[in-house]
Amino acid sequence: MIFGRSQRGKPPVEPVTFKILVAGGFGVGKTTLVGAVSEIRPLRTEELLTEAGRPVDDVSGVEGKHTTTVAMDFGRITLREDLVLYLFGTPGQERFWFMWDELSEGALGAIVLADTRRLEDCFAAVDYFERRSIPFVVGVNRFEGSARYPAETVRQALDLDAEVPLVMCDARDRESVKEVLIGMVQHAMAQAADRRRVVTT
Repeated sequence: MIFGRSQRGKPPVEPVTFKILVAGGFGVGKTTLVGAVSEIRPLRTEELLTEAGRPVDDVSGVEGKHTTTVAMDFGRITLREDLVLYLFGTPGQERFWFMWDELSEGALGAIVLADTRRLEDCFAAVDYFERRSIPFVVGVNRFEGSARYPAETVRQALDLDAEVPLVMCDARDRESVKEVLIGMVQHAMAQAADRRRVVTT
């Protein structure tokens, strides 16, 4: 199947599309994740870090970072011929959080990226999605040189509910990111099914 075209006389498939947010702290790998998996050239709104932003942009632990997302990253991936995901990477710094409400409108769910060197940076994203009952998974981005912790230790540190999936991943690796996305879709659909059961009983 070529996207948007039929093959061997089959009628074209109209794909179901879902919107997924990619959130987390500053420098955690959101832009990298979207770029690793997107089948189109990602739309990026990155700007150079400046001296003026030094007092508010904490680069400890990510000293090599020279740009930052100021609006969003956008990418697309076709998981199956009838299932397309649109990815929206959110800005990580607190001063851009006002955009999250707009970006989260109509989202199926979210991936919260975490860095064990700066775990507290993803607390705000976890809290945001919990308060709005938006399904999310936590992807622990394994940076080179960072300490490795058991998933249960990270779960406890983040005080996650038992039903929230937590997976280890590499935001640079397409297959690793695809597994996180599939887990996100499955989790969101399971939650939607649970809500329907509650309504009908």
